[in-house]
This record gives sequence, C-alpha cells and structure tokens, in this order.
Amino acid sequence: MIFYEQLVLQAQQSFQSNYSTYAQGKTPIKLSTKQPEKYETQIDQFSKMLNDAEYVVIGGASGLSAAGGGDFYYTDTPSFYENFGKFSEKYGFKGAFAGMQYPFPNRETYWGYLATFLHTTLNAPVRQPYQDLATILQDKDFDIVTTNQDTQFIKEFDETKVSEIQGDHRFFQCSNACTDDVWDATKSIDQMIQAMGDDTQIPTDLIPHCPHCGAEAFPWVRGYGNFLEGKKYQEEYTKISNALLSHQGAKTLFIELGVGRMTPMFIQEPFWTLSYNLPNASYISVNRDNAFLPEQLENKGLAMQNDIAKVLHDVRNQLVEAKNDK
Repeated sequence: MIFYEQLVLQAQQSFQSNYSTYAQGKTPIKLSTKQPEKYETQIDQFSKMLNDAEYVVIGGASGLSAAGGGDFYYTDTPSFYENFGKFSEKYGFKGAFAGMQYPFPNRETYWGYLATFLHTTLNAPVRQPYQDLATILQDKDFDIVTTNQDTQFIKEFDETKVSEIQGDHRFFQCSNACTDDVWDATKSIDQMIQAMGDDTQIPTDLIPHCPHCGAEAFPWVRGYGNFLEGKKYQEEYTKISNALLSHQGAKTLFIELGVGRMTPMFIQEPFWTLSYNLPNASYISVNRDNAFLPEQLENKGLAMQNDIAKVLHDVRNQLVEAKNDK
C-alpha cells in the first residue's frame, strides 16, 4: 500500500471506531487548550512559518472552495439558485448535494441534473482563495493534496503538483467497475447541457455508458457508487507519497484548509501524524467552523478559526508588501 494511503487507512479506522464523536463535530484527539492570539498576530505567525519553511504541503478540502463562492453544495445560497434554480423550482430541494440524493422520475432527468452540476464546477472561474494561494506559494517548493473534485486546483496549479485523491469531475468510470479505465467526461457533459437547454432532462441516447461493457457510467468521484480505486487513483496517491518521502528531512509546513468534520481521515489526521512525527515539521489549520490544534502540536502549530478567503488574502498581502519593501 502507498505511504499516504496507509495514513488515510489508519485515520479511517479511527473514524469508524469513534464515529459518534466525529458525528458531533468533535475529534477523539486531545486538543490544545491554549487561547488563540489575536487575528493580526496569527497572520504574522502564518507568514513567518511560511517564510521559514523549505517545503509546503497544502491540504485543500471543501471549505476552501466554499470560501471562494462555491457554496451551493449544502444549502439554498444565491449561487445555488443561480446554477440549479430550474431544478429547485420544479423539485423543491435546496443545496446541490440534496439534488444528488433526490429521487428524480427518470434517468434522463437525473442526468440532466448531474450534467448541470458537473458543468457548473468544470466551468467555474478560478476562485480568489486559489489565486491568493498561488501567490503565497510563488517562491516555495510545494505540493498539494485535495479531496475536492471541482478542478479548482488544477486550473491554477501544475497538475503534477496536485494529488486529487477523491476523484475528478473531468472523468467518467464504469458503474460496474468492469475496467480500470477512466475516460474524458467533458465533451459528453457539454453535449448534455446543449441538448437539455431550458428543460430539466436530456435525450436518452446521451446518457453515458461504459465503452467496454455498456453499463451506465458515473463520475469518477467517491460518493456516486463503486468508486474505482484503480490506476488513476493509485497515481494520485503515488504523487503525494513520493513528494513527502523525497522531502523527509526538509523543514516542512503542512497547511490544512477547510476540512469538514465528516472527512478528517483524508487530510487532517494524516497531516497531524506527519507534523508530529517529522522533527522539522510545523502545522497550520484554517477553518471557518472548527480549527483544531492537537495538544501534541501546540508548540509547532497554529489554528485559525476564521474565513479562509480572508486569511489567505491577508497573508498574501502581507507577503507581497514585505517583498516590495526589500
């Protein structure tokens, strides 16, 4: 098993054993009781830790995209109505993920909705937090691991630096997992959107199928069904694993951005393990709702419970100003 995947598996076991704790928005890990510094001091600390680091590992989750305006997933925000209004008006659900669970009357409508969802994320502009992050990392050696499937990272960064360990909206897979292949979904999505027009369903012949066995396809994304952990999946884990192993002696800063309480096993807890066990490692968490700092990391970590977009923008500005003053 690949190195980073092993860390995820260990964290998944903890999640299953302590599910009731996680379900309450908590963690079984003992947290620091240190009172956080004022916001301006935290920004200074963030900037200093970044400047001191030889290598940076970004862990980006759903809260990062939500901070930049991709906040249509869970509730009826203005961006939800802008992108999914015709479905909400007809079927009454609120939030894009609620639409994923809705019992549409037929597969043509289901795929009309799914194509709308995928088209929305694939064609969204790069959001400001990602742009600010790119500026922050401009002069650093870095790698990125993400559970986001919305392609924001690969629009802004070299894809060789990004490990998408939970899938990618650009690809389809066989729902029966008859093959190890994933294939391009973007052309099919565009065709569905064009054919649907103002309606809420697509023509039957545009429902995508596996080119090998003929079974219906679905996005190569965990959560739709039998998520394919094949060659593409292994390649994503291999990227981040090789990057980490090749920087074991470096002064490494792990920055966790927007991890939710139901998915701590993919980024948050592996970052805690690495930050604690690597002697030259430090850790930053930025989260609007729950910025946790384990007690074991309180002397080498920083937790900022604040708006991710604001934090990244303020750090960016501070670094740019310092650079211009030199």
